[in-house]
Amino acid sequence: MGDAHRVGVVGLGVVSRVYLDTLIRHPAVRITAVADLDASRSAAVAAEFPGVEALTVEELLSSPDVDTVLNLTVPAAHAEIALGAVGHGKHVYGEKPLAADFGAARAVLEAAAQAGVGVGCAPDTVLGTGIQTARAAVAAGRIGRPQFASAVMVTPGHERWHPHPDFYYTAGGGPLLDMGPYYLASLVHLLGPVRAVIGAAGRLRAERVIGSGPRAGERIPVEVDSHVSGVLEHAGGTLTTITTSFDGVATTAAPIEIHGEAGTLAVPDPNRFDGEVRLFELGGTRWSALPPSAGYVDGARGVGLLDFVAADGQRAPRAGGDLALHVLETMSALLRSSAEGRRVELTTSAEPPVPVPLTAAQEWRGRPVPGRR
Repeated sequence: MGDAHRVGVVGLGVVSRVYLDTLIRHPAVRITAVADLDASRSAAVAAEFPGVEALTVEELLSSPDVDTVLNLTVPAAHAEIALGAVGHGKHVYGEKPLAADFGAARAVLEAAAQAGVGVGCAPDTVLGTGIQTARAAVAAGRIGRPQFASAVMVTPGHERWHPHPDFYYTAGGGPLLDMGPYYLASLVHLLGPVRAVIGAAGRLRAERVIGSGPRAGERIPVEVDSHVSGVLEHAGGTLTTITTSFDGVATTAAPIEIHGEAGTLAVPDPNRFDGEVRLFELGGTRWSALPPSAGYVDGARGVGLLDFVAADGQRAPRAGGDLALHVLETMSALLRSSAEGRRVELTTSAEPPVPVPLTAAQEWRGRPVPGRR
């Protein structure tokens, strides 16, 4: 493990557990430090993993024993932590979105470029067998030339299950900024970058009620739009209609459907690494399931960071900053379009990352740590 890439984790909330379980086992990385605003939480995590030190946030950002900062803070803090890491010469890989607003995200990438360090960002679910198999099918011409697509995410809201859901309803939150990155990153992989958008949004409730945990029954304010829909114009001419909502109970719509001249592809939930890809060919009579043909098998959160570390100058990271910035601008443009009532053209673009070949679980997971449960 002496040559392993050293990672410091900032933010030890719900999602950190999955990242830790993925990374603590892998020989390519070594978790050296953790930090959280709750010092007792970081102390507990450090005690669980030998060789991991509990630090303050500032101590971790400046630590000589950290090469990359894994930024798992709430969206409103993403840019601040990322800029702090970059300012100390660290690479940074963060949870989505890259920042709470487009200007701050662009500042992160500009600072990183000046400092000569890398920026990566979730979602990495798009690197699993679900999205990558669908991408391979489109590239192979299984549906012919794509004509249009749809993307749908409907849920009653995360306050039903999250014990501290406040950040979902403040700046940097809402259904689009929270869940949109999964869908938009997938759409870039599948159909290429977005050149312009038209959006519409609404806020149907002023308050939400926490449904679980020690604050169950507490009312929290809604400060962002809770339903966002729109049309994306891809650079290649394909049109995608997108709906993201915290205001619906359920839907029968496929998470993503791509309609081509020769067939339709049903794409699984982009918030998962796997899922069934289904094809209905022109002239056919039924849907057929496509076997996994690309992507990280049995992926888990953290594989994007492993991919980021493995890139190491040989290729661009598949969950890189340029894609995250383009996805964030697309979402920001949808909200701006809704507010201004007009079509908005984007200023950024991002080429689809290099496809992920079908990679067996043991190849990306590495060997287990002896004695680790």
